[in-house]
Amino acid sequence: MTGGAMHGYDPHAFEPFAVTVDLAVFTVRDAELQVLLIRRGQEPYRGAWALPGGFVLPTESAEEAAGRELAEETGLSDATLAHHHLEQLRTYSRPDRDPRMRVVSVAYTALVPDLPEPQGGGDAAHAQWMPVDSARELAFDHARILTDAHHRIGAKIEYSCLATSFCPPEFTLGELRQVYETVWGTALDRPNFRRKVLATPGFVQAVAGAARLTGGRGKPAALYRAGPATALHPPLLRPEGRTE
Repeated sequence: MTGGAMHGYDPHAFEPFAVTVDLAVFTVRDAELQVLLIRRGQEPYRGAWALPGGFVLPTESAEEAAGRELAEETGLSDATLAHHHLEQLRTYSRPDRDPRMRVVSVAYTALVPDLPEPQGGGDAAHAQWMPVDSARELAFDHARILTDAHHRIGAKIEYSCLATSFCPPEFTLGELRQVYETVWGTALDRPNFRRKVLATPGFVQAVAGAARLTGGRGKPAALYRAGPATALHPPLLRPEGRTE
């Protein structure tokens, strides 16, 4: 901005506001799609469930704040989190969304494999994984953020390789199928799913000589890892008529 453009600008003419980040962190646990929630330890909404998050510090970007909050709530190192999916969802700026003051939130969604029980930090009295279908009454506008995030991942796993972000580094096709079933909320035909996955270039790569006992009958299941592709051609579409 040039000096001429700065002329006449009065910063006091605009009401100050805070910027926060909120995180919709998903995982698959016990054959359910679950989200990381915290029980707030301070007002406002003390005792209510909420998405983890916090204020953006003066020295960091919104993305850096999201990464910091994710590390604090999951207990994972920055190096480990670098391998997991974290993307910006949208901005929530309704004037009355926070009773303390005008607060604009940049929401992110993260996908992680099954993790140990989290430890609440900051103003969180407690943190835990909760089935998405049970996460109804949330503080602020977090129920809307959670719904938007769920819709986002449900659509993205149709066209991208995002579903592998829920899996461990080496996984069976049954574990990958379970991700689709839990996110979409519907059962999938096993042979058809296997055929589509293996026919999609770069989606998964077989781990040579590796297999895992699955607890069922028959031979151990082969192990795979995420392939180099980022988009699915053709897409792996959910059954017709199903939405989250």
